[in-house]
Amino acid sequence: MKCQTQVHGHCNHMHTRTGQRGISCILMVSMNHARIFRWIQILASVGILLALYLLWEQLSHSPFQPCNINSVVNCNAIISGAVSHTLGIPTPLYGLIGYIVIFISSTFQWKRILLAMASFGLAFCLWIGGRELFQLHVVCPVCIICQLVMITVFVLGILLQRVSVHTMDMSDTLSV
Repeated sequence: MKCQTQVHGHCNHMHTRTGQRGISCILMVSMNHARIFRWIQILASVGILLALYLLWEQLSHSPFQPCNINSVVNCNAIISGAVSHTLGIPTPLYGLIGYIVIFISSTFQWKRILLAMASFGLAFCLWIGGRELFQLHVVCPVCIICQLVMITVFVLGILLQRVSVHTMDMSDTLSV
């Protein structure tokens, strides 16, 4: 069911007799809700693969390093350089654990845990990215993709919170 009277993504459909929002609006919001969780699962899967790649590169010291393009654009900082470890733990492991928690949270639709992990992940990604760019003067292409994934997950997590509030408002209206 699709609400025909959406304005800026919000349902404005009102019952003519009662003046309340209809059940079709709640169904529309819950379908968007499920779609958002699915997109987060896809993005978390991409993040897991990227973190596994960086962790594998760091632990295996493979001669095959497609990430190393030149002295500025490379993954050396995260694989063997100054940001390869954070508090004694391989930095890609933080990303791997974070993306796994996000994936599990989106699977079970735990919005608060998802948003909390996405918030921490975003802050962590920006901190690592800032160190790479401003302190080490390198750009890690895999890290940039991880940062874009985390920013997107964070924004979707915020949208889930807004959808929840919007759904609660509508269900309160219907129960009156």
